[in-house]
Amino acid sequence: MRQLFTLTLEPEVALNDEALRQFLLQQAHLPDTTEEVSIQKLRQSIDARNRQVKVNLEVELYIGEKPAPVMEFHKNYQDVSKNKQAIVVGAGPAGLFAALRLIELGVKPIVLERGKDVQARRRDLSAINKDHIVNPDSNYCFGEGGAGTYSDGKLYTRSKKRGDIRRILEILVAHGATSQILVDAHPHIGTNKLPNVVADLRESILKAGGEIHFNTKVTDLTIANNKITGVSTANGKHIDGIAVILATGHSARDIFELLFRKNILIEAKPFAMGVRIEHPQSLIDQHQYHRLERGILPAAAYSLVAQTYYKNIQRGVFSFCMCPGGFIVPAATDEGELVVNGMSPNRRDSKYANSGIVVAINEADWQKNKKSGALAGLELQKEVEQRAFQYAVKSRQFAQINQEKNLKGDTITHCQLAPAQRLVDFLNEKISASLNDTSYQPGLASSDMAEILPDIIARPLQDGFKQFGKMIKGYVTNEAQLIGIESRTSSPVRIPRDKETLEHLQIKGLFPCGEGAGFAGGIVSAAMDGERCAEQLAKLYGA
Repeated sequence: MRQLFTLTLEPEVALNDEALRQFLLQQAHLPDTTEEVSIQKLRQSIDARNRQVKVNLEVELYIGEKPAPVMEFHKNYQDVSKNKQAIVVGAGPAGLFAALRLIELGVKPIVLERGKDVQARRRDLSAINKDHIVNPDSNYCFGEGGAGTYSDGKLYTRSKKRGDIRRILEILVAHGATSQILVDAHPHIGTNKLPNVVADLRESILKAGGEIHFNTKVTDLTIANNKITGVSTANGKHIDGIAVILATGHSARDIFELLFRKNILIEAKPFAMGVRIEHPQSLIDQHQYHRLERGILPAAAYSLVAQTYYKNIQRGVFSFCMCPGGFIVPAATDEGELVVNGMSPNRRDSKYANSGIVVAINEADWQKNKKSGALAGLELQKEVEQRAFQYAVKSRQFAQINQEKNLKGDTITHCQLAPAQRLVDFLNEKISASLNDTSYQPGLASSDMAEILPDIIARPLQDGFKQFGKMIKGYVTNEAQLIGIESRTSSPVRIPRDKETLEHLQIKGLFPCGEGAGFAGGIVSAAMDGERCAEQLAKLYGA
């Protein structure tokens, strides 16, 4: 026997397996001692809009029979080792899912990744955090799994028209992700779990006869008669393929510069920049859940949007990649720049909550860089990151580190101290005499964020924070601090493509893909875009 229930329950019942079992048995008019009972959650979401937090559930109760399978997808990839080969540049979610879809469609993928595999990549992340040393090809942005692998693992997306979200989630579960991501309204794998999932995706590609080459940076494209035929790499190799999926991520500046030099059409596009803000997680929990202790509830998140005006121009200020129970990490991709990002482990059990708070950047903002053409927005992004770095190396905190380690002048590039300022001090335009404890491992440098950030970012941020203080009680406090710079929200460059074929507008066989091309904004949307590009490639060139 099977019964379907749609329920709204208190968290202490909905999120406690035994309490939920007892409740469902009562609803089904069955004794508490009934055996051979299985419960299968289909959907789960937390509703904290009112003072009494509720959990919305869709759940099936099975009595005397096995639950129905929750997944349609099962790993069963064909051998494509002797088939036509296509090149996939980048092993982030767009590239990995493109490769798997190519295999399903009978095309052999050759995946080229400038960084290292997820295991080897850990050593470079440790070097950033402990020694402030940035490996430009292996860091929080570059390497197997892309920027999402070691920077969060959130799977929520609004891109429902771009592909089959459920399919993407099921593929992740088939490769080791928890089946809970099929249930939660805002699914999340966690940065501590995602590397193993990524490694299993790699194994599926290799077992099916595909290839993955790490430490292989693409430096040129071979084009004849407006058709791409292959790529060249930094280690002197040339690789041919029937077509190329370009899935290099939003931080692969060298790829944008390569396309620009080769007169291959690219466009500057709007993006956003700002800071990370870090609060005690308990403060966010208390406001969102209207209780002193959250109890069984997960660490609370928030989503904030404000409209501000600076010099009579309206600007959106919004939260981005909010990480409850998370950490702030150094996300620079080269020496001489300072970039931060956020991440959360699966349990979201850090005592800190952090979120990007960013300001929309539009065409008018990069006009002083217009001589750079389509790279004008990218140049503005660079300027802010480099200015943040210079403030950090001139700080009292960096001078103390140099003195303690007896560092010489030639090590000045090794600095990942992040500029920081308490929130109320930022609003009052006052440098903080001291800073709060932080999750950011390399350390903080007390700074005037309004000097580091251009006015087009700093002034709207100040206005936006004041508005957020009215939305979340206690949000504006010196217990919170700004940590900068959050600048890699999305690509400042778009690589245009045909709406139907998904090929580049000028170059046949070149499929711009994912976040780096400006067509995705997260793990799931990038994965869906990778699948779409693979399908078009196979349709046009795989036969």
